[in-house]
Parts: sequence; C-alpha cells; structure tokens
Amino acid sequence: MAHDERRLEVLRAIVQDYVSTNDPVGSKALADRHDLGVSPATIRNDMAVLEEQGYITQPHTSAGRVPTDKGYRLFVDRLSSVKPLSVAEKRAIERFLDGAVDLHDVLGRTVRLLAQLTRQVAVVQYPSLSRSAVRHLEVVQVAAARLLLVLITDTGRVEQRVVETQTDVDADSVRELRSVLNAAFVGVQLAEAGDKVSDLLETAPEHLRGLVGTVSSTLLETLVEPSEDRLVVGGTANLTRGNALDFPGTVRPVLEALEEQVVVLRLMSQVDASTVMVRIGEENAHEALASASFVSVGYGSTDRALGGLGIVGPTRMDYPTNMAAVRAVARYVGHLLAES
Repeated sequence: MAHDERRLEVLRAIVQDYVSTNDPVGSKALADRHDLGVSPATIRNDMAVLEEQGYITQPHTSAGRVPTDKGYRLFVDRLSSVKPLSVAEKRAIERFLDGAVDLHDVLGRTVRLLAQLTRQVAVVQYPSLSRSAVRHLEVVQVAAARLLLVLITDTGRVEQRVVETQTDVDADSVRELRSVLNAAFVGVQLAEAGDKVSDLLETAPEHLRGLVGTVSSTLLETLVEPSEDRLVVGGTANLTRGNALDFPGTVRPVLEALEEQVVVLRLMSQVDASTVMVRIGEENAHEALASASFVSVGYGSTDRALGGLGIVGPTRMDYPTNMAAVRAVARYVGHLLAES
C-alpha cells in the first residue's frame, strides 16, 4: 500500500474513532482497534505527517489527536460511496412520511424523522415558489363584495388573499372568473405567470374586465410576491448533546443562525437534487457556522429540485450515515410530492 493510501486509512480510522468515542485518538488505540497492517511506530510516523499536513491536530488537554476541518474534508471527499440505508430503515421512512395529510405535515414529519435518524438539527425548506407551477386557482365568494383568491401550486403550497370588489358580484361572474383564471394559468410556472396578468386584462370577456381588473393586482401579488421561502427546523436540542470540544465556547451562534433562517436558506440555494453537498466548518462562509457542518441535498424530481433539506451539527459527525439519511429522506419526500 502506498504511503498516501495508508495515511488515508489512518485518517479514516482517526475520524471513525473520534466520531464514535468522542475522545481524541492516540496511536496505541489505533493499533489496538484497527487492523492497519503496520507497527505502532509506523502509525505514529503517519500521524506526525498527517498533523504536519494539517489533517489532524492535538487538543492541548490531550495526548490524542482529532481531525481538523481539512481532515474531515479529505475523509468526505474520499468516501468510496455513501452506504445505502437498510430495507428496515427505508420502510420506517415510508411509514412515517406516508401518514402525512398535506405539505405542512410532510415537512414537519420530515424534520422530525431526519433529526431522529441523524441525531442532529434537521432543516427543510418549503418548496421554492419560484420553482413551482400553478395547479389551480380557486375563487370563493365570502361576502357580496369580497372574494377569496386561493392559489394551489403543483408542489402543494397554498397561498390565500382576500379581494375587496367595489360592487357586489353575482355567483355567475365568480364562476366565470374562476374558469377564465384557470384557463390562463393552470400549468404555468410561477416565474412566468406574472407576465400573463396584463394579457388577461385584454383577452377577458368584456363584461368581466372590471372584475379581472379588480383582482389583477392581488393576483400579481399572489403569483409574483408569494410569502418568502420558509424553513422548518427540528431537533435543536440535539446541538447541546455533544461535548465541549464540539462547539468551542457556545452553541448560541449556531442556534441564532438557524433562527435567522436567511443564512441557511442562502446555503440551501445551491442544492441540486442529485448531489449530497457537505460544507465543513469555515466552508459555510458564515462565522456562526464555522464550528458546524451542513449536509444538504435538493428534493423533488431528478431534473428539478423544489427545495432543499439537510442537517446541521458539529464537524464531529458520522458523515457516511448522515449523508445516506439525508439522501434517502430527500428521495422519498420527492416521490411523495410528485404523487400529490
């Protein structure tokens, strides 16, 4: 085995032991616990080189070594494959998510499930409306001169707005308005729907134009300015479960970053539906998450991520297992929303 390959094996062993025991790892423990096929002296030499190259470091209170961000990065980059979840684990995911009644319930269950599977903080982004299309526009008369406009997207999101009309509206006009709106917008991507509102003012039947004009600004607001992307967060108590080395100082900055949401949403904006993305420590480009790792992936169909989901935790985490869990849950949520 070449020197580099063997050192990678030593690094892998250090990462695995440190993640599972929470204790800095010494050369004797490595020699005892792993069949590395070399003498303890060689392991010591390899550890000295790994330390020199910045992959492991010595916490000042201990004789053992712990991986650095750079060490975790190499470990993750060299994972030969993310181990698939067992059949039992996949069934548990299916059972837990299949009981969901609507989108809010799907995403609420998703964070609970991810937090349980990984024992980290789970985050799920609501399907991004800019990536959604109109499934249906409902118009409900709630009073003589008041209508409720309900947008339902193909990703299961529901947006509601009230429209005050200057004059009373009869049931026939409401019915006609509903069919005009659906004929114009069903199947249209939200990103393109705004442009169609002005066309509608010209193409609507003469007797409906006043009513279309009245609802058009609310319609634009609903299609173009929908409520901003939201995050569902679960399992924050998991952050406090580690040891003092996991989050030097305090976990407060990490909790604040999760509460701010915009930090995590910015990281989520880079996800796609096929690649599990791992950002370690300083790679998160936000000082609050400099002591954390963020494992995320897009969910949706293979060609279109509707949103992202993932986990946030200390850099000392079980990357292979967490990456597998994040990927499996995302696939299942994608199937579920595609069928709904």
